[in-house]
Amino acid sequence: MSKTFPARHALAAAVLALFLTGTATESFAQSASDAFHSGRKNRKADKEQGKEESTAKVEAKYPNATREEPEAKASAKLSAKLKKIFDAYGENDAAAVVPLADEMIANDKANAYERAISARLAAASLIGEDDAKAMSYLQKALEFNGLSNNEHYDSMLMLGQLQMQGDDDAKGLATVDKLIAETKTTSPDVLAIKGNALYRLERYPEAITALKQAIDTAGADAKPEWQQLLMASYFDSDQPAEAARIAEEALAKNPDDKKLQMNLASIYMQAEQNDKAIALLEKMRAKGQLTEDRDYRNLYAMYLNTEGREKEGIAVIKDGMDKGVIKPDYQTYVALGQAYYFTDQPALAIENYQKAAPLAPDGEAYLNLARILWGEDRLGEAKQAAQKALDKGVKKPEEAKKILAQKG
Repeated sequence: MSKTFPARHALAAAVLALFLTGTATESFAQSASDAFHSGRKNRKADKEQGKEESTAKVEAKYPNATREEPEAKASAKLSAKLKKIFDAYGENDAAAVVPLADEMIANDKANAYERAISARLAAASLIGEDDAKAMSYLQKALEFNGLSNNEHYDSMLMLGQLQMQGDDDAKGLATVDKLIAETKTTSPDVLAIKGNALYRLERYPEAITALKQAIDTAGADAKPEWQQLLMASYFDSDQPAEAARIAEEALAKNPDDKKLQMNLASIYMQAEQNDKAIALLEKMRAKGQLTEDRDYRNLYAMYLNTEGREKEGIAVIKDGMDKGVIKPDYQTYVALGQAYYFTDQPALAIENYQKAAPLAPDGEAYLNLARILWGEDRLGEAKQAAQKALDKGVKKPEEAKKILAQKG
């Protein structure tokens, strides 16, 4: 065989896909509006909250706040107008809430509470519909400074989350930090949100500190996505051993969780513990948990990246294709071609490169085919493949030209 074939397993390294990061932050983004009102299910509770806060002492969420809490109540003159806003909000009628809130905010007879609660309700009605406008109303609610501490700081927290959801993580972090500074809160939910912002800003050591504090404070009530984000923070700060420890602990509690298993396999790969990654993925394959194309690709790429295990990689590819999970695309055929080449099966390597080359986006597969054909003394076919490689474009055209220049 020709010795000019590319370095062993170049394709496997390219195919290998790590999929750990991002999953946890999606959970945080999904739950942003839930922090303010659980979807839109709690509108009646929000509607009654204004009444309750004016007549009863509610539990303080931020007992250590340095802000002096104002007397949150509506004036007799404007109570009817404020009730209309609450009623419209309770009926999920944003089209009515916003103009009524604007009217109250513009009313020079309205007090700080009436303006602030109107802005807050306008913001709540717009979340998920127009987040930019919702943020502007939340900012107004904070500036009017008329809400109870619970409502004031819940609004601040929601503003921070929406800023993060709008990809302004630095501003979101500043808002959450302001809340923590003013309230001295040790709420695990708030600390987890801060950890998320720090993670998104790639400030991993600080993210780890915040997330560990959130998890330790919450204890058994710690949310799974916090653990996932802590795992990702360790992973992205080049501490795969710590990331693996967290993943293994979580997996011990949920042994059939596919996402956890895939994340742990990914961490093992990062730590160059290929045997552990393969064993875990094979266990999943035996249980029928490799249900996506990329699942199989990660497993066969691990085999092709491990000296002497190419035949096992071939078996995985065939299994995936037989089950209809692996797509018969050029990457699949190139992987098979490479695996057959390194297991001294040139005829099968040629067969699969012949399938891959016409499907490939460039001429690299044709060039590899030309190399193998040349090594098998099939010069005429090698030249045809080399010319097609040049026609489609390759990184090293001189290699194709070298084959074309051969005489025989």
